[in-house]
Parts: sequence; C-alpha cells; structure tokens
Amino acid sequence: MDRRPSHPVINYALLALGSAIAAFAVEEFLVPNTILDGGVIGVGMMISHVTGIPLALLTVILNAPFVILGGIKLGRSFTARAVFSMATFSACVELFDGWANATGETLLAVCFGGVLLGLGVGIVIRGGGCLDGTEAVAILVSRKTDLAVGQMVLGMNIIIYGIAGILFGVDRALYSLLTYFITSKVLDMVESEMDQVKAALIVTDDATEICKQIYSRMGRTVTIMDGEGMLSGKKKVLYCVITKYEVRELREVIDSVDHSAFVSISDVSEIIGNHVKSTGATPASA
Repeated sequence: MDRRPSHPVINYALLALGSAIAAFAVEEFLVPNTILDGGVIGVGMMISHVTGIPLALLTVILNAPFVILGGIKLGRSFTARAVFSMATFSACVELFDGWANATGETLLAVCFGGVLLGLGVGIVIRGGGCLDGTEAVAILVSRKTDLAVGQMVLGMNIIIYGIAGILFGVDRALYSLLTYFITSKVLDMVESEMDQVKAALIVTDDATEICKQIYSRMGRTVTIMDGEGMLSGKKKVLYCVITKYEVRELREVIDSVDHSAFVSISDVSEIIGNHVKSTGATPASA
C-alpha cells in the first residue's frame, strides 16, 4: 500500500473534476438524445422527462435515502465524499442545462457520452466518492453475499433499461444499454477493475484494534499470525481479502489505528473455499 498521505484538497479536487465531467456527459450528450444513465440518475432522467422536474433537483431527492443509509453503514468519511460528489454533480447539471447540446447524432452521443461518463465516474471512485446511491447499496450487499458490486449494479440497470424501453421505445433502451457498456469499460480502465479481489498483508503492533475496525467498518474477517522482524522484534501479521473498491477504506482504518504498520497489497487471481464476510457473529479469523 502506498503509505504517502492523500491530501484532502487533492481528493476533493478529484471528486469535483469527476463530477463535472460526468454531469457534462449526462446533460450535453445523453439527456438531449433521450439516452439514459443507469442507477438513481437514470431513474431521475426518466422522471424528469415525464414530469419536467429538473434533473439536478431529482438527483438530490432520489439519492438522499441512500446517502443516509451509507452514513449509517459505511462511515462518515465515505458519506462526506459521496454528498460532496452528488452535490457537485447536481450543481454542474444545472449549470450545463443552459449550454448548447454537444450533438444531435445518437451514435456520437452514445460513444462520447459513454466515454466521458465512465471517465467522470471513474475519477470520482478513485477519489473515494460515488455519484449514485445504487453503488452504496451494492457495496453493502456485496459485504453480506458473494455477489460483486458490478454484478448488482448491472442487474439494477437492466431493470431500469427495461422500463425505459416501455416509456421511450426499444431503440432508446438499447442505446442506453450500449452507453452503459461503454461507460463500464472506461470506468474499469480508470479504476482498474474495482471488483478485483486483493490480498492485504498487514504487519502491526496493534492487531486487535485493526481487526476490530476492519470487521466493524468493512465486514471482513482477518487471519492473525505471529511474526518477528529482524530489527523490530515480535509482530502480528494480519491477512485479509478485500475488493479493489475497499483498498482506500482499509488505508483509512490502518491510518486511524497504527501509522507505523507495514502493509502490502497484492492481486488475487483465484479464491478456493469460503470468502468469509461478517454475518453478525462474533469476529473470528478467516
């Protein structure tokens, strides 16, 4: 793990940049051509199209319950970044609403809108935030099941695009689905596969508290081993399996407990056996 501190100003600058790019993609490419984004934003686009309520206002209203849920389950730090990202996105959507549309060609809107949206969302995720409440729900569910975040988001979006097909026609739903796939590929390139499994090896003097925080905040159990440093003496070695999305949260947990801990993060190509997650029971080693 990179132990260099991540300055809050840089993080929030990334969140603002990513939110602005995503808002530009939605307002200048997708909305004018009746192409839907997925998740809560996609639902807001449908409601806005039918009722005339501004998309910026709907984004805030529809995301509010998910932000509250995220605040309870995912912690204040995640919630603060999510609120900032969503607020910036809504403000930029309102700003770009008065601009001339980028293009009226549907295929151009699909391609360029999808690329820009994926770029914007990827930057926001790298900054530790999110633009859509469905992502927070998917993260929570993934911690209790074997479903990946990306799989759950895809399932939700298929339902949304099915409704879009009824409201706007099959071609609009298919264009929206194509945009989603383009967005997902670009997001993966920016975020380097956020559902990719990672293995964290932590060498620390404060194993008990780190294990407790990982379990309570991330829902992950930890294997505890005895170790000895050549110069530092007796240590505890912790082993934990997480997703790419959770690396930032793990960094925050460790920084809050033991600044001197040594952490190594590596890719995991395959897991054989149970991938243990919290079920409400007493913490135990994985």
